[in-house]
Order: sequence, then structure tokens, then C-alpha cells
Amino acid sequence: MTVSKKADSIRDVIRYLQKFKGAVIVIYLDDKIIHSSLFALHIRDIALLHQAGLKVVIIPGARARIDEVLSSNGIKWSYKNNIRVTQEDAMPLVKMAAFDVSNTVMTNLAANGITAVIGNWVRSRAKGVVEGYDFGTAGEIDRLDTASLQTILTDGFIPIFPCIGWNSVGHPYNISSIVLAQQVAVELKADKLFFVMGEGDSVSIKKNGEVVPAMNIEELDEYAAELKNGASDSEQVLNILNLAKQACCNGVNRTHLLDGNIEGVFLTEIFSDLGSGTMIYTSNYGKIRQMQQSDIPSVLALMQPFIQNGKLLPRTQINLQQNLKEYIVYELDGGIRACAALHIYSDGQAEISAIAVDEAFGHMGIGPALTQKLISQAKEQKVVSIFIMTTQASDWFEKLGFSPDVIESLPPERLKKWTPERNSKVYRLK
Repeated sequence: MTVSKKADSIRDVIRYLQKFKGAVIVIYLDDKIIHSSLFALHIRDIALLHQAGLKVVIIPGARARIDEVLSSNGIKWSYKNNIRVTQEDAMPLVKMAAFDVSNTVMTNLAANGITAVIGNWVRSRAKGVVEGYDFGTAGEIDRLDTASLQTILTDGFIPIFPCIGWNSVGHPYNISSIVLAQQVAVELKADKLFFVMGEGDSVSIKKNGEVVPAMNIEELDEYAAELKNGASDSEQVLNILNLAKQACCNGVNRTHLLDGNIEGVFLTEIFSDLGSGTMIYTSNYGKIRQMQQSDIPSVLALMQPFIQNGKLLPRTQINLQQNLKEYIVYELDGGIRACAALHIYSDGQAEISAIAVDEAFGHMGIGPALTQKLISQAKEQKVVSIFIMTTQASDWFEKLGFSPDVIESLPPERLKKWTPERNSKVYRLK
């Protein structure tokens, strides 16, 4: 990695530290992670997030531990719609197992110098009998004591939720940890909700074998429909995708689906633009906007690799300042990841130029989006024709509807700048 790339990575971390200091993040930890060799490393990273000023809430899964305790005591149970169903005599053992897992998380946080609190902040009610089926000790969330939670977070502690809720007279119920995590995130209006899954349960969204870094809820619906039609074992994944969508629709800024089998997923997901899992969002992730004076250093840095390999003509700070209104940029979480410009000549022709997209984001369709944006702007200004000049990207522009033209078709001002040494080709929008 070059020095400039290292510097960009450090800038990203600083930018995200500023952005998320004081932010509330709710983390669901699959119990397979708690029993894995990476658990201590994940806890270390969570501790670092807390020390960096983020407010962390943890909801650990306890299914495997509850299974283990019930089996060792000869207690039978079943599942209905992915909900554990037991009789009343199993509830003390369920409670013991749930708190045992929470204690494991708390102990590991303490080893990293972090104070955590396990509490009974969940008011619940019996799920009861649904369509003739008795769900026994399974419960549903009635409400959360958010006032107490806010106080704990303000005081600098990490709350840990066992998967147990109590009704108004102190009767306990077994509730879903995944659903609880979503509800806690919604009630706290969390900035981020993480679903961190263990071995065999990864829900990161992949296309063509690669993880999709971000997806809005409309795209999520399409993906869920494809998954539902193409897989017989997708019930749990669809459940989590639905919870992720509902969280975003009810005030959670972003929901993240992470693979807990990868070390460092928390840090890379929060402190880099592309992260390591899939982020579900509603808005305010990436946007195209007019370039501002303060963007110029970032745009110059973005252009530099393209200038060095001959794809772009050199630009200077003065040049960008003089033509500020011609440029648009793609901003992602406060970072400039792409730019492009539209110049209109005296004869009514328009040139789209200076297209540069950070190579790490080239797969996101940002370049075509910028080009289409400038085409729309040019048409609004009633230009007679739109052209581009390129040395190495002719195939790319042909896909966008441009076709070859002759050098003599250029506006006189532009023709004066053309040189046979560079030998740029002209492509004009059909």
C-alpha cells in the first residue's frame, strides 16, 4: 500500500470517529460466535469502539447454551416458527442459561477494562395460544425501559440484555434475542444495528460471489423475493432481512449484516466506506451534488491516479476553482469518491469530462450515475450535442450510448486543445 493510500485510510478513520462519536450502536452476537476462537478478538474490538466514544448495547444469542442446559437436565422442547416452546418447569433453566451467556460477555468486557451491566429492562407478555397452538413460556416484548438504558449509556456502561422478559407481576418469559436486538435499536433510535452471525448462519448479501457492501430497502425487497423463490432453507435469513428492513423503516439509520467468522468486521464496517459486510439503509448514504470549494483537495487527490496513467488531463487547484460550477461529485458518508464535469461551448455543444471514480467503488455504478446526471443537466440547458474525449475508456462510453465521431466535429475552442501526441478520440451521444 502506498503512503497516499495509507493516508486516505487514516483520514477515513478520523472522519468516521468524528461522525459517530456518541452514536448508539446495538449489537446482536450470535451464540456460535460466543463459543468461537474469535470471540475474544470481537470483544476487544467492541471495547475499542466503546473507548472511542460510541455507546454500545449488546444482545447475545443464547440458543446453544439453553439447548445444552435443557438437554443435560432431561427437559424436552420444540420449535414452532423458529420460536422455542417449553413447559413452565423449564423456565428456571432457560433463565440460568441466558444469564450465563450474558455473564460470559460481561466477563470478557471486564478483561478489556470495560464495565458492563446486565439488567431486566424488558417488560414482556406471554405469546399465548396462536391458531390453537400453545407457545408455553415463549414471550413477546411489551415495552422497554429506555429511560434507564439512556442513563446507563450516559454513565459510560455497556448494557447487556439476556433473552428474558418479565411481565408486570414478575413472571419470566423466553424471548427472541434477534427480535429483542431490533426492538432495542428502534426504541433507542440507534445509529447502527449489527446482526453478527456465526458459522453457517452468515447473512451478508452476495452477488456474483462478492459481498454487496450496501443495499437500500427497495433493493433488499428484490433480493428477498429472489431468495424466497430460490432456496428452501432461507427462513432464518429472510427473518433477519425483514427485521433489518423494519429497523430502518422505524428510525434506525443503518442495519449491518456481518459475518462473525471474520476478524475485525466491526472496525472495518464502521471506519471504512465499503466495510466488510452488507449495510441496509433508507437514505443519506451516497449522493451526487455540486462540487464545493472545500471539495477541491479531495477531488485533486481522486484525479491523481487517472492523470498519472494518462486517462485524464492534468488539473490544478486554480483550474478547479475557476470552473467550480461545472463539477459534480459523489459524496459517500462525507468522503468524495467520484467527480465529473460538464462544459458548454459557445456553439451549443456540451462536453462531459474529468470523470474519475475511486477504484474501490468502481463496482457501485457511480460513474454511469454521474454521466447520466450531467446528460440530464445538458439537456435541460438545450445543448445541440453532447460529446466526450477519451484515450482508454471507449468501451465504457459505448455502453452508455456514445458512438465514435470525427475530431473535426469538435467546437473550435476544444479543437485548439487537441494534440496528435495524446490522440484523444471523440465519442458523441447518439
